[in-house]
Amino acid sequence: MAIPGSSRIALLGAASLLAAAALAACGSAGGSSAGGSSAGGSSAGGGTTAPSQGPSGSSATDLSQQSIVIDNWAGYMPEDIAAQFKAKTGASATVSEHATNEEVMAKLTAGGAVGIDVAFVSGQYAQALNDAGLLEPITSEKVPNIKNLFPAATKLAYDPGNTFSVPYTWGNTGICYRSDLVDAAPTSWMDILRPNPQYDGKITMLSTERWLALPAQKALGFSVNAVDDGQLSQIKNLLIDAKKHLLGYDDTIFYEKLISGDAVMAEAWDGWCGYGIAENPDIKFTIPKEGTDLWVDTMVVLKGSKNKDAAFAFVNMMLDPEIHAWVTNNVYYNIPNEAAQKFVDPTLKEKFPALNVGADDLTKGEGLVDIGPDAVKYTKLTTDVTSS
Repeated sequence: MAIPGSSRIALLGAASLLAAAALAACGSAGGSSAGGSSAGGSSAGGGTTAPSQGPSGSSATDLSQQSIVIDNWAGYMPEDIAAQFKAKTGASATVSEHATNEEVMAKLTAGGAVGIDVAFVSGQYAQALNDAGLLEPITSEKVPNIKNLFPAATKLAYDPGNTFSVPYTWGNTGICYRSDLVDAAPTSWMDILRPNPQYDGKITMLSTERWLALPAQKALGFSVNAVDDGQLSQIKNLLIDAKKHLLGYDDTIFYEKLISGDAVMAEAWDGWCGYGIAENPDIKFTIPKEGTDLWVDTMVVLKGSKNKDAAFAFVNMMLDPEIHAWVTNNVYYNIPNEAAQKFVDPTLKEKFPALNVGADDLTKGEGLVDIGPDAVKYTKLTTDVTSS
């Protein structure tokens, strides 16, 4: 099965923020030359884009002579998005792709003759970029369609008030499981950390740094942004003890192992569990009682952009209800756009229960934030656990 946006998670936080930590010493904007096109599915419906505003939110600007470079994960927006943008605004766009947050961060912090104007990055990475002075401020004058967001989407931990980023997708991490192969639905993170012996060797966990730690963090009552050495030691010990129960660590095809029955439970991102559910309705998703995270992927405008009017016009267009709904209809991720919900295929919400989680419930998950230099602690924790 082809998976739109499958390279996105390779990671949302992996070497968690080593690149972000390095930003403090990096003052150069820009990025690599763009090329290629996005690899998404069919195009979205229409929608109306407001007239472009100048950088100060003043008079409308003719965008026909402007051209921008957009960098996104593969398959994360309609494949004809550049043509839609041209038709709506007159501006031209080129789409380039990245496989991980680390890859796009390297582009954004390296000098280059041609820069990236709009980038899609996860929330904690947007925070790091902003702290490094690389992002243009977001205002309702520049992005009028920001009004379409759920109120809860304006209170995100890494960027309260959406001052430098616009949320594009969001979700939670939980347990994806075969309801027909377990005696009872999992209710706790301990169900995968210290499982019933009959499930030994049939469980997978995520290996990327912030998510490897998450089940143990929550099971022990700690924050997903914990940096206290004592807490991290407890987290590491629990994860090392859990390792003997695992089939393995898997960030990309765990749902295939659930489909085949090689695994019966997996730590999973809600959207990716949906890829398994699409193949086998006995696969279910649940949030453990101890709680979880809130991950967010965002759109940001680079301060080094030479065509900021067109860049903001693009971000604004992506918040058009029909265009934004494309993500849920094609990638099966929740979106923080309240106005777009009426354009989501209702049959998908029947098939994928995670799409029925309301904004207020979804945002009960603890927001991931940039932890700066303390990210190296998670790199060491991950190495210690996976090599034990």
